[in-house]
Amino acid sequence: MTHPENIFFTILLTAAGLAFLYSFVRLARFVMLGGSDDRLKGSFIRRFNTMIAYAFFQRRVISEGYGWNHFFIFWGFLALLLANGEFVLSGLFPGFRYTDLVYFKGMEYLYTAFDLVSLLVLATILIAIVRRVVFRPAHIEALSRDAFIILGLIAGLMLAYFGLAGSELALKSAGESAPMPVSGAIAAALAPLGHGPVEALFHVFWWLHAVILLSFLNYLPYSKHMHILAAIPNCYCRAFEFVTTVPREEFVKGTPNGVSSIDQFSWKDLLDFTACTECGRCNKNCPATSTHKPLNPRIVIHQGKENLLANGSRILSGNRTSGITPLIGEQDGDATVSEKALWACTTCGACMQNCPVFIEHVPKMVKMRRHLVENESKFPEELNVFFEAVEQRSNPWGIAPSDRGKWANELDIPAFTKDAGLEYLLYVGCAGAFDSRSKKVTAAVVRSLKAAGVSFGILGSDEKCCGDSLRRLGNEFVFDQMARANIEQYRALGVKKIITTCPHCFTTFKNDYRQFGFDAQVVHHTELLNTLIEEGKLKLEKSNGGRIVMHDSCYLGRYNGIYGEPRALVTKATGKKPLEMDRTLAKSFCCGAGGGRMWMEEEPEHRINMNRVKEALDKKPDAIAVSCPYCLTMFVDAVKDFKVLDKVQVLDVAEIISERIKA
Repeated sequence: MTHPENIFFTILLTAAGLAFLYSFVRLARFVMLGGSDDRLKGSFIRRFNTMIAYAFFQRRVISEGYGWNHFFIFWGFLALLLANGEFVLSGLFPGFRYTDLVYFKGMEYLYTAFDLVSLLVLATILIAIVRRVVFRPAHIEALSRDAFIILGLIAGLMLAYFGLAGSELALKSAGESAPMPVSGAIAAALAPLGHGPVEALFHVFWWLHAVILLSFLNYLPYSKHMHILAAIPNCYCRAFEFVTTVPREEFVKGTPNGVSSIDQFSWKDLLDFTACTECGRCNKNCPATSTHKPLNPRIVIHQGKENLLANGSRILSGNRTSGITPLIGEQDGDATVSEKALWACTTCGACMQNCPVFIEHVPKMVKMRRHLVENESKFPEELNVFFEAVEQRSNPWGIAPSDRGKWANELDIPAFTKDAGLEYLLYVGCAGAFDSRSKKVTAAVVRSLKAAGVSFGILGSDEKCCGDSLRRLGNEFVFDQMARANIEQYRALGVKKIITTCPHCFTTFKNDYRQFGFDAQVVHHTELLNTLIEEGKLKLEKSNGGRIVMHDSCYLGRYNGIYGEPRALVTKATGKKPLEMDRTLAKSFCCGAGGGRMWMEEEPEHRINMNRVKEALDKKPDAIAVSCPYCLTMFVDAVKDFKVLDKVQVLDVAEIISERIKA
């Protein structure tokens, strides 16, 4: 390069660097608009290690087939930072090479590596383009202009590099050439043109490389690929355990509840919005998206990001009225989340389980639901009945609380009182006490507990709803009152251990009530029954139970990591392992009842439970095993609709065990 070119490049580089710095600081300031979050508590070493594992080695990305292509793009680009570093320095200091700083035997092979890695990156980019154009999976967006601009810039950068390196090699004598297979082939093709034309091409390719590199740098903060800047710190700030709950609210008079403006989220929420890779794995596994509901979790996160970018500058300047784009609206917008999308969420957590950069989708939607319920009183009409019934009669059906203990009239179960000296409180729950099908499960659990000699009692008509659906639906004020009342009651009774038959009650007591200082031991019936069998306290007569296929409850599995115990119980009862559906364990598909959806209507032609039960029926089972009253209800309804109730039973695992208890 000539001296004037170096001066011009220095000016261009300085301007591009300052522009990138401005964009980066702007983005950071937007993120810090969010409220407090104690996410950075914990070991720095552990956070650093998990960042390396998931951001750099992309453990979740490569867990699915195509993820390896992204892995190679990412690491190829990192490797080429070294090559681009030399390029930038050569623009500032004419003719600069790394060999000018240090040289050791074999160093010339560094340029061989640059050449081969550039070829690898170009190949992976071409694969990505072909995949989007020809073999596009349903879960990624169609022909995104943003994606093609980024892919085109990277491909252009690689091609400019080959042209630059090839023309540079052609200008040198053969003895000076480093072993660069691709660039060497280009040099051989250019050599016959003569020194003048090749030198002109060298300058063309050099400036092409410079313009693409600096354009790429400044396009990043304004494109979907801003995740390159945000995903690494987002992995560092990840929750180490599955996010099982949402923050409590402080009820201060005159202060709005929930989230209706982007800056009412926490800073971690806003970092999540900017860290999204838009890979589509969340919507690929989302039961709402899969059954054509108005919810697409990837789009919700995208809308959050767009809302932050649209409103960030105005909020920073103190303008919270003029020109502000609403976060929530009746219709979807590029920066507005539709109310229908929020109400379609089952809170199953599949989106969070599969996100490669640990975005927490569900808590954000619950926070926005809180605004709609507590500030606007806007929610699906059928929830009017639900909210009124739970608040006034402490059960979703509005049945008289005095009837709550009738299911146990013939079972001779002691009442759990302060002086009864009982070890466990059996928390029956609303479904277990009032739903006719779930009552049979409760009775089966009682029979097993009695057979094992477990010391337990019930509250009968004094039992109250745990409030699970209230919290997931955003009615935090009533949930808060209910949680406080329950905890006060349990402490007065001296409750130390609780058995639940419902995963929703289980996770509410175990995770949500912890925020209120509740520290009783909570166990799901599948855990306790499995322990009782292993300890020899509950003895079974094994019998062939036929073909039993297993369904994982979202709130038992993803939310609490309980997968083995239900399967172990089926195996112990029948002598053989249960069948597995195609989507199983952490990849399990929701029954459609979580997140309060149990109490809302669903379009007959796109029902989530029908989708899941069809998958079960494809295994030709004699029975479907569940561990949740919500799943039980949804599966029985779907089996009826498929008109196979006379051929396929839907059984709680406790019922399978109860039938095989030794006399």
